Amino acid sequence: MTVGQEVSVRPPRRRPLWVCVGVGAAGAVLAAGRLVYSGAFADWWVGGGLLAALVGVAFLHGVTLEVAADAHGVRYGSLLRRRRSVPWDDIADLRVHIQYGRHGEEYFRVGVLLRDGRTRRLPLPVSGSRDDRPDFDATLDALRALHRRHGRPGSDHLVVISKRVAGRGIAVPVFLCVLLLAGAGLAAWFVPVTGATKEAWTSAVPCAAGTPSAERRECLTTLDAVVARTEVGRGKRPSRLYFADGRPLDRITVSRDGAQAFRAGDPVELTLWRGQVRVVAGEHHVWRENFTSAGSVAVVAAALALAAGWPGARVLVHRRGRRLPDDEVLPSVLPFLGVLAVTAVWLLPLCYLHPMGLPASAGPLAWAGAGTLGTLALLVPAWRATRIRTPRPAAALPGETAGEDVFLAARFLESTDYNPNHFGTHVVLGDGPPAVVPHPGPGRFAARPIPVRRLTVGDVRRPRGGDGDGVPRGWHVAELDDAGEPVRLAAAPADLARILHALDAARASAGATPSGTTPSGTTPSGA
Repeated sequence: MTVGQEVSVRPPRRRPLWVCVGVGAAGAVLAAGRLVYSGAFADWWVGGGLLAALVGVAFLHGVTLEVAADAHGVRYGSLLRRRRSVPWDDIADLRVHIQYGRHGEEYFRVGVLLRDGRTRRLPLPVSGSRDDRPDFDATLDALRALHRRHGRPGSDHLVVISKRVAGRGIAVPVFLCVLLLAGAGLAAWFVPVTGATKEAWTSAVPCAAGTPSAERRECLTTLDAVVARTEVGRGKRPSRLYFADGRPLDRITVSRDGAQAFRAGDPVELTLWRGQVRVVAGEHHVWRENFTSAGSVAVVAAALALAAGWPGARVLVHRRGRRLPDDEVLPSVLPFLGVLAVTAVWLLPLCYLHPMGLPASAGPLAWAGAGTLGTLALLVPAWRATRIRTPRPAAALPGETAGEDVFLAARFLESTDYNPNHFGTHVVLGDGPPAVVPHPGPGRFAARPIPVRRLTVGDVRRPRGGDGDGVPRGWHVAELDDAGEPVRLAAAPADLARILHALDAARASAGATPSGTTPSGTTPSGA
């Protein structure tokens, strides 16, 4: 990276990428030579060479990728991809997007918010570990400096988009919800079909002597056969029975236990229904085909519909927070998941016992009515628990009782002399000055006193994406000034208000001049 009048970013550790490009080029030469020599595409050497060439092309794109910025704007592209340019006047803001890997890894990328509302993510820089973060932050600072110098940024605040914030897209939850609902509808469509099939099998009777051949599909036909050999499948492979001389058929698929129970040479009686063998009866074992019940399919349909409630709840919470800034954290959907879990307790057994609809008896109707009322009653506290709580001024809180230590869960998000290496998990108030401790008490072991004289309370706000995933969704964050250095303190709304009041009282008792603002007298609505 070069910083000054312009910024240029290329992939780090390019030498291994060039090695892969060379391997791809060698594979292309190998495939071409082998093709000229043999003239056949269906050759292992040709296929391997072409595969290596394709991989080399992908690495060639990666090694020639470049992002550059100067007084005119941002440009990005590679040797294999057309370069694109975005002028600074079209860029409203630069932000950070956090992407998540399969195993929880976090990858930081720079996003460009255009003035028409669209967002483009730059291919570089990318940070996937702590070692990459200094270079990533330096590049981001250089890009923001160019934007401030040559563009019109909306604010100096850096927006961080994580999976918990309002600016995260909802395309994936919407697609997942529609997919699960479609699966639930398809399963519900099969409920009467499955029920009719099992009922027909249960009521089937042996065919009479004069039954026409066209009607023998709906009655039971028995045939004699001899087991030639058995095949017990391993893992997910099917198990089979083979019959001597291929009569009346060559083989059938049975369960693993059924294949283990029969032996070569065993005489068996086969029962046919609707053109397929449904029962194999021997002297010591009888195998019967398992017919899925309508209740089981109805349970699958109901479970899929309930599962669709999870992405649906995410869409609902996102919709309720549509007026929030893009980097503010949305409330958790766990209250709605609790409602879905309680609904499953009464709905799934009801669907299994009565898949074709509720009978007119009082028991099932009362069951369904009570369950529905319980679900509706739980939706009310879930709706209240997921509302957006914004800090607002409140009345002064009573001071702490002398001689009693109170441990409140709170975290300073910056590493300071009183919170080295982010060791603090609680703030203790009461008998002694406010202090940071790495435990919930009792006792002030390893306590670090908070320098109240240096701290000036600023704003109290909801958590943002830049605060990290370690801050619970329901907490609030107080922005403090520690002798010119910004410090953030996160805690539950009521606990945060209590801590800020204690800091203000300790500052006053120490003879410090109280700050002009009174954010320590703030608490969230509904706290």
